[in-house]
Amino acid sequence: MRIIQFTDTFMPVMDGVGNVVVQYAMNMGQKGHDVYVVAPQTHIDNRGQFPFELVDYMSVPMVKLKSYRVGEPLLDAHCRNRLKHIEADIVHVHSPFIAGHAGLSYAKRRGCPIVGTFHSKYYDDFLQLSHSHVMAGMGAKYVANFYEKLDSVWAVSAASAGTLKEYGYAGEPRVMVNGTDVRALDPAQVEAVRAEYGLGDAPLLLYVGQINWKKNLRRVLEACAGLNRPFRLALAGQGPHEKDVAKLAESLGIGDRVFFTGHITDTGRLDALYSLASLFLFPSIYDNSPLVVREAAAMGTPAVVVAGSSAAEGIRDGFNGFLCKDDSADLTRVAAAALDDPKKLQAIGETARQTIPIPWSVLVDQVLETYEEIIRTHL
Repeated sequence: MRIIQFTDTFMPVMDGVGNVVVQYAMNMGQKGHDVYVVAPQTHIDNRGQFPFELVDYMSVPMVKLKSYRVGEPLLDAHCRNRLKHIEADIVHVHSPFIAGHAGLSYAKRRGCPIVGTFHSKYYDDFLQLSHSHVMAGMGAKYVANFYEKLDSVWAVSAASAGTLKEYGYAGEPRVMVNGTDVRALDPAQVEAVRAEYGLGDAPLLLYVGQINWKKNLRRVLEACAGLNRPFRLALAGQGPHEKDVAKLAESLGIGDRVFFTGHITDTGRLDALYSLASLFLFPSIYDNSPLVVREAAAMGTPAVVVAGSSAAEGIRDGFNGFLCKDDSADLTRVAAAALDDPKKLQAIGETARQTIPIPWSVLVDQVLETYEEIIRTHL
């Protein structure tokens, strides 16, 4: 098959969406398919190492998120010319915005089917930007209208499928979860990370993701402040609220136990950090099928997530992870109880490793089978 993906997020910024796009492209290319990724232009070395072709377009940094870039592929003459010479069998878009509309335009010109994955709770993003429920509602309706134009719509979890329907999408999204590979740890990386952050005997608590209030980071800090025991808290990622999060940690009296790693692009280094953590704290009610919960599980580190959230799908309390209420005191209670029994905590982490991750190669086989079905039935 010839497959073309359109995305607003790509390397080197590997957020959840960018990671999915890369894993799809890598695994499909390794399985012998011709894969193209249309993404904002950025600095990426050694493009020849990829089993796919990157079709990038001119872009500029976003105003409040400098690491993210934005551009219009159809206004870039070089990108437009390259697209003219690509004859894809199927289009997959990972955004309802600029990249999504470029993919829709390409699919219409080529007469090929188009798939779109719903990744994020865009209502929350619109609300954070506009501070208006009316504007956020209009934005959510815009998103739903975009997905109505596609041949097949996928959601990364059952909960996210429900969210898209709440936005007004009339169809029934197909649930296509994300994958995670279980990799061997590099002992040298583990020791390097341990030394870099001065990790000793105190339990390490970990959060990985955007440093953004919408991720429920206040819960993480308040819960840790309530722990009556030694600990270190690592916040791995970057985002617009890093200074405010640091200020809150100081005001709660835990500033000396909290450290920021910044955005970690080295997979081995991030795996090492996951493996060193006793617990992965991820009380976000914003995320849909977060990859970070699966990545932590792949390293044997169980997560504490909010019961009923998208992040909680596949997690059984006390079996392969922990559930809490959307409440700081309850997160403290759950984390403290888990840390009180290290042997049980280790066993739950091993069960998480065995039951939560789905290898990307297996997941991509399902994706390819679904592509073939869509192509066969496309009118």
